[in-house]
Order: sequence, then C-alpha cells, then structure tokens
Amino acid sequence: MTKKNNFLKGAVILSIAGIIVKILGAVYRIPLSNIIQSEGMGYYSTAYPLYSLLLSISTAGFPVAIAKLVSEKRAVKDFKSAERVFKVALTGLSIGGLLTSLFLFFTAGSMVEKMGNSNAYYALIALVPALFVVPIMAVFRGYFQGRQLMTPTALSQIMEQLFRVGSGLLLTYFLLDKGIPMAAGGASLGGSIGAIMGTLTMIFIYFYGRKEAKKELENSIYTEEYKIGTIIKDLLIIAIPITLGSAIVPIMDTIDVAVVLKRLQSIGYLESEANGLYGNLKGMAQTVINLPQVFSLAISMSLVPVISDANARRKKKEIEAISASGIRMTLLIGLPCAFGLFVLARPIIGLLYYKNDLETIINIGNLLSILSFGVIFLTLVQTLSAILQGLGKPIVPAINLFIGAIIKVILSYTLTAVPSINIYGAAISTVVAFGIAAILDLISVRTLAKVKLSFKDIFIKPFISSLSMAIAAFLSYLFLMDIIGEKLATIVAVLVGVLVYGVFLIITGAITEDDFNLLPNGVKIGKKLSKFKLF
Repeated sequence: MTKKNNFLKGAVILSIAGIIVKILGAVYRIPLSNIIQSEGMGYYSTAYPLYSLLLSISTAGFPVAIAKLVSEKRAVKDFKSAERVFKVALTGLSIGGLLTSLFLFFTAGSMVEKMGNSNAYYALIALVPALFVVPIMAVFRGYFQGRQLMTPTALSQIMEQLFRVGSGLLLTYFLLDKGIPMAAGGASLGGSIGAIMGTLTMIFIYFYGRKEAKKELENSIYTEEYKIGTIIKDLLIIAIPITLGSAIVPIMDTIDVAVVLKRLQSIGYLESEANGLYGNLKGMAQTVINLPQVFSLAISMSLVPVISDANARRKKKEIEAISASGIRMTLLIGLPCAFGLFVLARPIIGLLYYKNDLETIINIGNLLSILSFGVIFLTLVQTLSAILQGLGKPIVPAINLFIGAIIKVILSYTLTAVPSINIYGAAISTVVAFGIAAILDLISVRTLAKVKLSFKDIFIKPFISSLSMAIAAFLSYLFLMDIIGEKLATIVAVLVGVLVYGVFLIITGAITEDDFNLLPNGVKIGKKLSKFKLF
C-alpha cells in the first residue's frame, strides 16, 4: 500500500470515528436534559467549558506534535528516538495531567462561587479524573498516528464516547434522588469514566503490539542522540500554536458562563433562575444547533487532505474548484438546517424536551429560533477553517475566531443586562461572533486561495431550495397539528421538508455529481444517482 493510500485510509477511519463520536455526543444531551431539565443542564453547562479549557491547555496540540516527531524519526529508521519522543511526552503530559487535575480538585469550589453558580460544584469536581487520564490518552493517540496507525485512535474515541454516554445517563438517573446538583455531577462523572476507558483501550493496544515494536527497536538505525531538552523544545514549538488556537472556543465559553450568569443576576434574577436560563441556552437550544455539524464535519475532514495535496502540487485551479465545492456543499447543509430550525423551533423543542413545562419549552424555542441562523456560520467556519488549514495557514482561522470571541464577550456583557433581552442577548452574541468569524474566514480564503465564487451557484440556488423547504415544512405542520397532534405533525413536517428540499436541489441544479466526491463513499453515491438521471 502506498503512503498516499495509507494516509487516505487513515483519514477515512478517523472521519468515520469522528462522525460516530459527534452523533453520540450530540444525541446524549437530549435524554440527559429530560432527566435533569433546565436546572441540571445549567450546572452541567457551567462545568464543561471550564473542563474543556483546562483540557485544551494540557493536551490540544500535543497529539499532533508527537505524531510529527515520531513520524520524522521513523522515516529515517531511527525507531529508538521515536520511542524516546513517546516516553518523554508520556512523562511530561502525565505530570501536566496530574497538576491540572489537582488544580481543579482544590479550586473547584471557589471557581463555581466566582461564576455565580455554586451548585455546579459536583458537575465540575466529577471531571477531575478525566483531566488526569486524557493527557495520557493524547500521548498514545499521537504515538499511533505517528506510526500511521489510525485504528487505535478511532477505537479509543468510540469507546470513550460509548462509556461516557452510557455511564453518564445511568449515573444521572440513579443520583436524581440525591438532588439535581448531584445528578448533574453524575452526568459529568460519565465523562471521566469514558476518558478512563478510552485511555485503557489505548494502553491495551500499545502492549498488544509490543512484539512488533521491539523488533523495530532492534533494527533501529542510530543517527544522533535525541536529547530530552531538544525533544521538549521541539514538542512545544509545534504544540503551543495549535493549543492557543484550540483554546479559543473553550476560553470564550468559560468567560461566557461567568458573564451571562453574573449579568442576569445583576438585573434581578436569582442564582437558580439564572442557572435555569443558562441551561436552556447552552444545555438544550445550543445542543440542537450542534447536530447539523455532524454532517459538515465529514466535509471539513475530507477537505484538509485534498486541499493540502493540491496545494503541494501548486494546482491553483484545483484548489479553487475544491474550495468552491466545499463551501457550496456546506451551505447545502447549513441553510436548510437553519431555515428548518427557525420555522419549527418551538415544535422541535416540544418534541425533544417533552418533560419540561410549557413556559420552558417556549423559552428554549425562542432561543433556538435565534441560534438557528448560527448554524449557517458554524458550518461555514468549520469548512473555511479546513480550507485554510489545507493551505498551510492554520493560524488565520484561529485569529478570526478570536476576533469573533472578543465581540461575543462584549455583546454578552451588554445585552444580557438589558431586562427585556436577558438570556437572548447571549444567543444573539453567539450568532454574531460566528458570523464575524465566517466572514473573515471567507475573505481570507478568497485572498489566500484566490477563489472565485459563483454567487448564483453557491448562494442563490441553495437559498431558493432551503426557503421552499422551510415554507413546505411550516405549512405542513400548521395543517396537520390539529389532525394528528403536535409531536407527530412535527415529524411529518420535517420529512415533508426533506423531500421538498431534495426535489428543489435537483430542479435548481444546486447539487452536482462532483460535489459527492467530498463525502466518504461519495463517488459511489454520485454514480448511482447519475444512473437515475438525477443530475
């Protein structure tokens, strides 16, 4: 198997695992929110951004750095140096994981107090074990990726998410009698259990393949001593920029927790009321808008290697064609999801979060109708960032997202303190932040890749198809709700919308056979559809 084929195989494996993990993660919060409702989701959503931030600091760029150094040493048959990189990284990140977990253990109480949500303590403290083991898991993932073995990473990701979802839901359910703060802690503890199982999976695979690794070490070609200090320096040079980029969203979310909760309390909301509103936003409404990203993820993950390959060969027209197709495919996902969520916001929330009272469902529905427009920008940021990364400009989308994050904090601080806007201000700021990041990314792509975009093909045709779908879905719901009930009418309306959208895509010519090449197994799908003369 050639290196290119091996790489593409690895990319497909990680893409499939990534999609499975995203689906499990997105679906997880729906039953969870029906168990612990707005109050519990507020505690859970307070803890998770802070955990993600500490995790980003201790792990984000290191798997990439380890993979790069291990791969380089293995390329020259210096297997001993590759193994030394692994051992130095394992020691360093184990210490880093221990320090961050101890830091959280001793400061969790004061953190939630300062954020204005003291009952989120159990949800935060339950994540301490995960902070210790995830850096260790990151080292193993980087090591295996450096050896061009992607299956171990994929298996550990799936194992981690399965145990996180399964144990999280069970613990939440059984701890509910102990109070909602404790139940939210059970949901968080599921994350720690998942991380432990993911790490154990990696360790088992590592020792299972030790015979082959020992043979490589015996045949290692000595080049020069790779000193510990040099290894640490090389790891940090690669890891720090990636870590800074990866930390932007967790930093934004962590600041958002404190800003939103404090500002809501400043206009008269009690701590418990502010927590409930925050749970409606982050734990419920935002969970729904994260679902479409499962589909755009497949596009973004496929774009990086093909753009990188075309860029290495300096094929500008190829880069332009792939980039334009990627943006169009993203809008073909983002626009209908945004329009559909907007017109059916309240019915969808009633269907998913049926255990909540009517007032809460209305509030979440209103939040979702605002956030629905963020789907367009979120999916675009994902795709445009992938294009820029493929062009070797990973720092550009990070800077653009940072600019959006600053504006988000300013808007959240200002708008949530207006009594008539309150929690809706946080939703508006999220849409604006990702909108700014998407526009800046689009300008960057046009400037760096010299991509010429057909306004008619990329924007107008998907817009017409999406608008037609939204109208059909909304009218179907209105017509059927009194006949078959709201829940069933919502499901039928969504199905009608999907059908109408598919028809209009073909009528307008918004989708082509070439677009399917960006999706896993897309070539086969495109050929089958072309046989029926649908293009």
